[in-house]
Amino acid sequence: MMVELPTDPDVLIVGGGPVGLTARALLERWGVRVLLVEKRRELSPFPRSRLVNVRSMEVFRQLGIAAGIADAAFAPKYGRIRFRDTLYDRDFASAAMVGVHAPVPESPVIGVVTSQDRLEPELLAAAETEARFGVELVGLAEDTDGGGVVASLVDHRSGAGAVVRARYVLAADGANSTVRQLLGIGTVGPGALGSFTTVVFDADLSRWAADQPAGVYVTAHGSLIPLYPEGGWAWFGATPGDAERADWVGLVTKALGAGTPVTAEVLRVQHWAMNAFVAERFRHGRILLAGDAAHAIPITGGLGMNIGVGDVHNLCWKLAGVLQGWAGPGLLETYEPERRPVAHETLRQAVANAQLVAKAQTLRRDQLRNGEAPSAPLELPWSERYFAQLGLVLGVNYRSTAVLTANGTASDRSVPPDRGTDYIPTTAPGHRLPHRWIAPDRSTLDTLGEWFTLLTPAPVHWQQQATPAWPLRIEHLPAEHTDPYDLGPHGALLVRPDGHIAARWHDRPQSDATVRATLAAIADAPVL
Repeated sequence: MMVELPTDPDVLIVGGGPVGLTARALLERWGVRVLLVEKRRELSPFPRSRLVNVRSMEVFRQLGIAAGIADAAFAPKYGRIRFRDTLYDRDFASAAMVGVHAPVPESPVIGVVTSQDRLEPELLAAAETEARFGVELVGLAEDTDGGGVVASLVDHRSGAGAVVRARYVLAADGANSTVRQLLGIGTVGPGALGSFTTVVFDADLSRWAADQPAGVYVTAHGSLIPLYPEGGWAWFGATPGDAERADWVGLVTKALGAGTPVTAEVLRVQHWAMNAFVAERFRHGRILLAGDAAHAIPITGGLGMNIGVGDVHNLCWKLAGVLQGWAGPGLLETYEPERRPVAHETLRQAVANAQLVAKAQTLRRDQLRNGEAPSAPLELPWSERYFAQLGLVLGVNYRSTAVLTANGTASDRSVPPDRGTDYIPTTAPGHRLPHRWIAPDRSTLDTLGEWFTLLTPAPVHWQQQATPAWPLRIEHLPAEHTDPYDLGPHGALLVRPDGHIAARWHDRPQSDATVRATLAAIADAPVL
């Protein structure tokens, strides 16, 4: 028996987590026919990912769902990590999540602390294209003519099978990606870092948490996480040796502290592995990896889901261009050289975060072992801005043939994001367009969408550069922003649909065909 599925799609998305759902919404806005399949029978019932950073919220603002995500999230004051011996004790260290704890001038939005089971419904509702849960991919192969990918699917509700032929497959099916394994793509990096368990429980802990809110309380006996603004908690820590007989209530109570007269009611238990790797390749012909399928990032710093959102924001406009004919196949070849360096740098940062957290806990144990008072101050191994990571989040710098350098040539040298916590806005090609307010509640980032944007203080001088061959809009840049953007009175920035600057002209070019030639070079297409 064959399960009935939609007509063969342009793109088959494998995986219905935040990354796959974001890709579905982005591709729908481009008019691409999409089918999403997810082997789970429903959206995730577990909190899992916790942090939506400012860059991801900028993407969600573009999709029109940022406000809904923020409404269901915690207040900004929860954007902090607190270190305590137990929840009952005082902080011996803390760190703000910069860009979440309070607004930052570098972005029109603020990041949020929320739970994945609150985020995913918003993402699912952001598009109307077909999403089938309980349907698993079990096999795939490229057509012999190279024009598509044949995927074998199984519906776990009925046991029925189906064959779907898609022009491209976007694999966002997690760290244990079936697609990556079927393709035989290896990984590099530390690999499995350990086995962990999340225990979702109910308890009234407001007495010990309300006055000093946090998104995470790291204790000596595991971490405690408030799940929703209206209540609910989770504990996570290393999985005990005999997990089947573990006293989960006892483990949670130990993290709460002996002075906390609260009984935890355990609701759900989930075991999981913390992985740390980057795939050796992000592409195999017409099959592309994104999110945890391409890179597994340790949870410290909340970077994993967000880098996956960045992957598909980079990839979906390129898929649309190739599918719609205004870009050549070479544009897709820029996906891996642009995103793989970001994955390696993000993995490095997450491992460094984990090491600093462990160092803080070691310093605390040494402090107590030396007989110091529990209230004695602790010299932190980081600055207050360490966990800011805005240089990593907003400072991504692409170098590929889809970015033209100052002299008008393509750059194929990939570079990692800016290291460090500080983000320095720049309009150098390859960087994210810096946010500037150009009208009440309208950012320069709001000029972007399913098109290239030519941002200039002199739009009348650039109108002759417009062309129907590529999706292009010319937007007026108020004169007061020309100096911060390093533009002359007739200059312009050409910004890609993913918000990264493709080219910059300090002044008006001499040729009326300059923009057309630039778009052709970026899109791997002939000049029209």
